[in-house]
Amino acid sequence: MIRILHCIETIASGGVEQVRLSLVRGLPKETFEHKIICTWKGGPIAEALEREGVELIPIGGFKHPFEWKKHKAVLDIIRKYKPHIIHGAIFEGMSMAAISGSLGRVPIRILEETSLPLGRSKKSLWLQKLFLSLSDAIIGISPEVGNFLKTTAGLPVHKIHLINNGVDIPAPIDPKDLKLLKESLGIQEGDLVLGSVGRLYDQVKRFSDCIKAVKLLDSSTIKFLVIGDGPNRQELVNLVNDLGLSDQVFFLGYQAIPHPYYKIMDVFCISSAHEGFGLVAAEAMMHGLPVIASRVGGLQDVVLDGETGFLVPPYSPESIAEKIQVLLKDVSLREKMGAQGKQRALEHYSAQRYCKDVESLYSELLELKGIGKRELSLRE
Repeated sequence: MIRILHCIETIASGGVEQVRLSLVRGLPKETFEHKIICTWKGGPIAEALEREGVELIPIGGFKHPFEWKKHKAVLDIIRKYKPHIIHGAIFEGMSMAAISGSLGRVPIRILEETSLPLGRSKKSLWLQKLFLSLSDAIIGISPEVGNFLKTTAGLPVHKIHLINNGVDIPAPIDPKDLKLLKESLGIQEGDLVLGSVGRLYDQVKRFSDCIKAVKLLDSSTIKFLVIGDGPNRQELVNLVNDLGLSDQVFFLGYQAIPHPYYKIMDVFCISSAHEGFGLVAAEAMMHGLPVIASRVGGLQDVVLDGETGFLVPPYSPESIAEKIQVLLKDVSLREKMGAQGKQRALEHYSAQRYCKDVESLYSELLELKGIGKRELSLRE
């Protein structure tokens, strides 16, 4: 059994922990065992991980990357668990994997860059380079992130591995349930349903730009579903009220199972200011939705402009409104883009493909380190 110790920041409702859940479910259980160190845990994803038999160990937040008290806690776990692989994502996770993993002599140390940190300081870039010098590989979750690691961060190319994020293929839903869901929201025949999913942190996700686009369209038949929660929820609610859109914009909170909501959408919008990958765009495409997305970060790779949706400039409600209007008028275009997006998501962005790629990297490094059956048995 190959033991993997994952290191991440909080386990709440974000994409990083959702991808970890997909990885735990997707890797062969007869081969891989998982344990996760985090700074904090809570919510449905944490509960789902624990149902999968994964122990979650919160150690509290880091004051700085070299905080000895935290690394000592990680080292204690390493000594007891004796992982073959330590896999760290987000800056705190990379710090744990590189420093504690090195001190604890974990055979394989992997980092994962899950964002596109264009504003990262020179000091942070230096630290990332230091972390990688103590590690075997770093995963970039999109071509844009991979390019950042090569150029801006200046990391050694031979250690950079592009592994696009992946999302689960949705299970079928009874049409009767979808009809009831629409009725509960007051959605009528002839309405165009827009949707967006994510943490309500408007500085990054820019839900406000989608809301302003709805106002610009000035049509009562347009409904906008906002799936998620976060620190700027009340500000966004206030914006909706100020614009007189309370009958058209619905804040539905965090949904552990968002698939039914995707199924009643006609168009998906993600208007982020920056985005390392854009997991919800791939998720929307997997549901056969055309996607209007900001031309930033990983979204530029996920969404093919004019084929699976439209790319628009960030901070531009006017551009979002223009593309919604195009899709509102042309049902056949919506269907064509949705079908092409679903095919692209199935080919490039499935959780199955992500798990297969990660498993290949694990196997490659295990073989490179000469960790075969004999060595594994000695570490059991």
